[in-house]
Amino acid sequence: MSRVKSIERAFAVLSALADGPIGVTEVADRTDLPKSTAARLLASLSREGVVEQVPGDTRYRLGARIVSLAAGVMPTRSLVTLAHPVLVNLASVLGEAAGLAVADGFVAHYIDQVDTAHQVLVRDWTGTRLPMHAVSSGQVFLAHMAPSAVERLLAEPLARFTPRTLVEPAALRERFRGIQLDGYVWGRDEFAEGINSVAAPIADAAGDVSAAVHVHGPAYRFPRPGDEQEIARQVMAAAALISGRLRQGP
Repeated sequence: MSRVKSIERAFAVLSALADGPIGVTEVADRTDLPKSTAARLLASLSREGVVEQVPGDTRYRLGARIVSLAAGVMPTRSLVTLAHPVLVNLASVLGEAAGLAVADGFVAHYIDQVDTAHQVLVRDWTGTRLPMHAVSSGQVFLAHMAPSAVERLLAEPLARFTPRTLVEPAALRERFRGIQLDGYVWGRDEFAEGINSVAAPIADAAGDVSAAVHVHGPAYRFPRPGDEQEIARQVMAAAALISGRLRQGP
């Protein structure tokens, strides 16, 4: 019964945060819990990624993981419906597979892919969940995630999939700064040798980065020398178009 009570209290805390960031004292007041209990629950929920502390503040807000869990109930299908025609056009223009990913904790969940007529194709990654630090879409999510959440990830040992996988915290922080400045990221042989990819963020109606567009292909032909910036521009344009459709609604 005590475990059930803890679950009830945790949901009460999440409900208290639904209207926006608040401090521990206000959480305790809204939930009729002792301040010490509210603080312990917030700390536990923060470790799970469903609550996070506002950067540079003492207040708490709902975290990225709760948003991704909610996305599983609501708009994954709607997002695919909105984005799929854009992916079709992007794959046609660039001649390589275009895909769509959403964040799930510290994992990038690939929810759609459009292939091309190439005889040599990259596998269909739809349904795959990959560590964020190792793939371009995941790095886009991390670049726009709360710094406290990113630091929790970087404090743990990260898996190396190829010799070029970025696992050093300093190198990843530098990569994230580049994404914030440029609006896109290239990943070269970082998750699988012989595969390059480029990704750009999709912002939802609240302005949060809720998804990402990526294009990937065999490294021997993608990108062609000198085409990197134009390809990135096309991917960013596709992401911006999907962002606009999300703001407009179904």
